[in-house]
Amino acid sequence: MRQLLLMLTLALTVLSSAASLPYDEAADAKSAVRLALGTAKTDQRPVLVIFGANWCEDCRALDQALKRGKNAEQIAGAFNVVKVDVGNFNRNLDLVQGYGNPIKKGIPAAVVLSADNQVLYATRAGELADARRMSETGIFDFFQAIVHTTAHP
Repeated sequence: MRQLLLMLTLALTVLSSAASLPYDEAADAKSAVRLALGTAKTDQRPVLVIFGANWCEDCRALDQALKRGKNAEQIAGAFNVVKVDVGNFNRNLDLVQGYGNPIKKGIPAAVVLSADNQVLYATRAGELADARRMSETGIFDFFQAIVHTTAHP
């Protein structure tokens, strides 16, 4: 009985952690970006594409930071967000390349797109690759600067 409970607890732990992973490895990233671009035309908010992977601790840390407090408010008010899984740098690479390879210096990486799919901003130097060590204020300030830069494309 004790072994059964232990196995059940382990299974539930694995399932709950998988459910909270930020990147949908089975998602059609191109379709998700197209859908967000369509929404951007309607609501006049640019698209924020965040490239990352579930194995990446910095990607998970950034995802959690963007779901809380003033970061969540800022991101929801400023962008249509799409998260794109890059796996072990072997998924959705055509999409990555189409936006100038923002993951070259590490993930997570971010690209901001206008409604007509023009790059307004892209990380190029691994700016978010150490997200787990950035404070929530540091992440807020980073995206606040992007909001100001991309507000008048």
